[in-house]
Amino acid sequence: MPDGRWGAAGSDGAPDSLDRVTTLAGVPHTAATVDVDGPVHYVDYGGPVDAPLIVAVHGLGGSHLNWAAVAPHLIGHSRLVALDLLGHGRTPAAGRRPDVAGHVDMVTGFVDRVSDRPVLLMGNSLGGLVAALAASSAPDRVAGLVLVDPALPTERLGLVHPRVVVNFMVCSVPGVGERFLTTRRNRTTAERTVHRVLAATCVDPSRVPVDVVEAHIALTAEVDRTEADRAYLASARSLARVMARSGSTVARIDALEVPVLHLHGARDLLVPLGAARRMAEGRADWQLEVARDIGHAPMLETPVWTGLRIAEWRAGAGAAAFARAGGWVDPPPAVS
Repeated sequence: MPDGRWGAAGSDGAPDSLDRVTTLAGVPHTAATVDVDGPVHYVDYGGPVDAPLIVAVHGLGGSHLNWAAVAPHLIGHSRLVALDLLGHGRTPAAGRRPDVAGHVDMVTGFVDRVSDRPVLLMGNSLGGLVAALAASSAPDRVAGLVLVDPALPTERLGLVHPRVVVNFMVCSVPGVGERFLTTRRNRTTAERTVHRVLAATCVDPSRVPVDVVEAHIALTAEVDRTEADRAYLASARSLARVMARSGSTVARIDALEVPVLHLHGARDLLVPLGAARRMAEGRADWQLEVARDIGHAPMLETPVWTGLRIAEWRAGAGAAAFARAGGWVDPPPAVS
């Protein structure tokens, strides 16, 4: 990895969730943990040893696997690691708060543990909000942001699918949310759970590589789903509070002074495209790219497009961010 701190990380002893992901054929990857007031699980997807480090942060209910499809399209020019948020994937809550503030604290602590240089943070949905707030909290540690359909508060969110609204309303009520998730968990297999999530986040779930879907199913079956639901509720309720009382959060995001690449699916049901356009409006260092006929998770549904947009940004408006993360004075070198 980019510096000696990676020697402090250790294998977590868990089965490799990516063992059967043929999408990653030929891509070296390792799973490990670091201590950030408790264990944090991450996957190192590889990349050039001295390259800029991209730290990928998944969304609500997601995991490190959310980045498996796009990883091969990034590691030619960057080093990519993907962590699991508190109570998600293989990172236990372990007494830490799996809410927005807790996730931000963990991500900033993770960056300090794994790199002596500034990093690029890449976040999807809730992970986009966490990445942006981490950049606000530790501006000297974040060189740039890649936000993929981020769940950022705006003056007006826009039209959200009624099913999404109902889900958040039910989960926000103490006791009701717990009973709802318990009933759904008891009636739903890991396979049905993954396919339900993909149906909500992708326009066409069949575009997601089959092996990546199967890896998500295997991990969902493996983890303690009761604990995962607790973390989901805490995260969802915290996110709802941020959206409802957004003044201070909007001010922090408006004050960001790092380059931002914002990738957004035109048919996102969770964060409407209109909200994405309002996020980018009037910001010279905020580049919005829209994926036609794509939903809430472009890195899964259209990984080639996602990788190409990041590579183009690296060579253009994001060159200074990659140079800072790589420790270079000049723009990043071209990738053949």
